[in-house]
Amino acid sequence: MPKSSPAIASADAEKFRLRRFVERLIDMGEVEVHDEPVPLTKVSAVIESTRKAVLFRKAGPEQVELVSKTAGSLERLAAAFDVKRDQLNAEYDKRLGTPQPVVEVPANAAPVRQVVLQGKDVDLARLPFHPQHAFDGSCYMSSAIDFTIDPATGRRNVGCRRLSLRNRHEAGTNVTAPSDLKRIYQASVARGEKLPISFAVGCHPLDFVAASTRQSGDELSMIANFRAAALPVVKSLTNDILVPADAEMILEGYLDERGYVEPEGPYGEYMGYYGSIHMDPVFHCTAISMRRDVLHHTLLHGSANVIDQTDSTVITAMRCEAEAMRVLKTVVKEPLAVVSRSRAGGSNTLRVSIRQTAEGEARTAITALFENIMRLKHIYVFDEDIDINDEGQVEWAMGTRFQADRDLIVMTGLRGMTMDPSLDGRKTGAKSGFDCTIPFARKGQIPLTRCGAKLFSGPARYQTVEQALASGPRFYADIVELLGSDDGREIACAIDELRVKGRLGRDRDGRYHLSDAKPGTTGIVGELYHDPNDGT
Repeated sequence: MPKSSPAIASADAEKFRLRRFVERLIDMGEVEVHDEPVPLTKVSAVIESTRKAVLFRKAGPEQVELVSKTAGSLERLAAAFDVKRDQLNAEYDKRLGTPQPVVEVPANAAPVRQVVLQGKDVDLARLPFHPQHAFDGSCYMSSAIDFTIDPATGRRNVGCRRLSLRNRHEAGTNVTAPSDLKRIYQASVARGEKLPISFAVGCHPLDFVAASTRQSGDELSMIANFRAAALPVVKSLTNDILVPADAEMILEGYLDERGYVEPEGPYGEYMGYYGSIHMDPVFHCTAISMRRDVLHHTLLHGSANVIDQTDSTVITAMRCEAEAMRVLKTVVKEPLAVVSRSRAGGSNTLRVSIRQTAEGEARTAITALFENIMRLKHIYVFDEDIDINDEGQVEWAMGTRFQADRDLIVMTGLRGMTMDPSLDGRKTGAKSGFDCTIPFARKGQIPLTRCGAKLFSGPARYQTVEQALASGPRFYADIVELLGSDDGREIACAIDELRVKGRLGRDRDGRYHLSDAKPGTTGIVGELYHDPNDGT
């Protein structure tokens, strides 16, 4: 990898430091700061008690600095991308497709190498592993990003991994779910080889976005892509793995060649339930390096009562929304918005807003989304007049536009998320779509038009009702506005004068027309709607 001075200079080792981002969140009023000492047993309860990110100045007996929930809301994630909330999905797509360089820097230029512990000095038990959920199998470090190299291909792999404390030199980890790391590790075990691995702890939220995004090719470069900047990396001390030089801390070592030999878990998982105890490999730590003023980091993970505040859920929701909009643009002429429902375990519920331009677009959207985004389980599609972030509007549309025998779409035999307990151990299950749109053929009909107060504005454009109606059929309130009335009663009387003269008609939506009619009566323009309550 090139090490030219311009390249090294372009890789800023402070811009994407976690501490710098936390300082920004504090300025935004997004952080609850605890200056008093807090025991490690109290940390998780404090984190769950507030919607803000949390910074402990004196955590545990070592009184270290520890921060949590830096990606615990879409607003914080938007700050990480340095965009507004409504620009987040587009920015995600843009960065995903814009390559950036990875630049190796010398050890003396890597802040994460300011403190180095090797051999007998390695002591995981002095790091702030802490109890996280009531029935977990140990105390945990939940914020590790793992870096490996596939020995068979040389491809660099990046993922997110928890670590459970075993002793001063060993930790458990979870390599059971389908992943590239599982495939790489199992192949190493089959060859009777250890798998070198390094963990970065204390990273910018964008690094977690990259680590949780699967894509072919070199995954280390994905961190640079999501940062939209050169990524400074440094070679690990005890293996050949490159890691972010600007991380707060690096744990180096290997997964041993024995394979899945030790029970790990339970642990509170992203669906809000515990992942069961299972056999897993053991991580052996060979070196620890960190910044002198290291800021330790923990994620809120699982925690059913505040599932929408967990870092993984928020990142998944953002990614799901971006993917969904990308899919919708290929099958729907005017997709308007998508909202991933973070309180649904694993962000498996999606709301969609479209402007219908053809019959069946809602069903087309539902089918395409299920075919392309495996994690989705429930999809709701609404018309453009419904604010899909407003619970009241969503409930109203569900109650007045949805008929189960007509609008419920059930698809069976589809792959689901393995951690979904409702699958009861199966790999496939049922998914449902809810078409909460007005039938396309009836769009614009007054019986299916939402009602509410008229907002009157603008100067008078006509002097008489007759002039206003000569320009086209009008609703009563529109006539009031077009004549600049602040009252409206005189407009009703003026309309009636046209009825007396036999000049007034009305259509089935209630608009007034200039029309020939018997004097003293209102003519009917076209046919009226059938009233289902009139008994005919």
